[in-house]
Amino acid sequence: MTIRTATIADLETISKIEAKCFPPAEAASPESFMQRLTYYPNHFWLLEDDGIAVSCMNGFVTNVPMLRDEMYANASQHDENGSWQMIFGVMTLPEYQSKGYAAKLMEQVITDCRMQGRKGIVLTCKNELIKFYEQFGYINEGQSMSKHGGVSWNEMRLTFDEI
Repeated sequence: MTIRTATIADLETISKIEAKCFPPAEAASPESFMQRLTYYPNHFWLLEDDGIAVSCMNGFVTNVPMLRDEMYANASQHDENGSWQMIFGVMTLPEYQSKGYAAKLMEQVITDCRMQGRKGIVLTCKNELIKFYEQFGYINEGQSMSKHGGVSWNEMRLTFDEI
């Protein structure tokens, strides 16, 4: 199992994983991923098992402490010096789910964000995933302002302790 940052060469693979993990209204388009990979490829984590990409996580960095819907559509808002790592998608191919891949990837993302000096990580999730994120220390801050894909989301925040 290896974890690496994605490149533009991974565009098709990432788009396929996204399409298998999210309904069309929630899934990012290949064009959106192209823009994201152009602006912040070092915030695109890809987990491979025996050379097969099975899990991916991505999002940009900002000083805005809350995830807003316009962030999904405008990768140019990325600020490499920002305080907060936003996570726009956590996805694992269905046949690889419940085997610890997303957890392993999340652990790496948390480690990387700590090393980068971020204040923390913000993501949104559906009710059934709250417990998954809480195991890493994320706090459920209640219903998110996000209406992405016409869905009700929970805002989850992991704040790193000050050193």
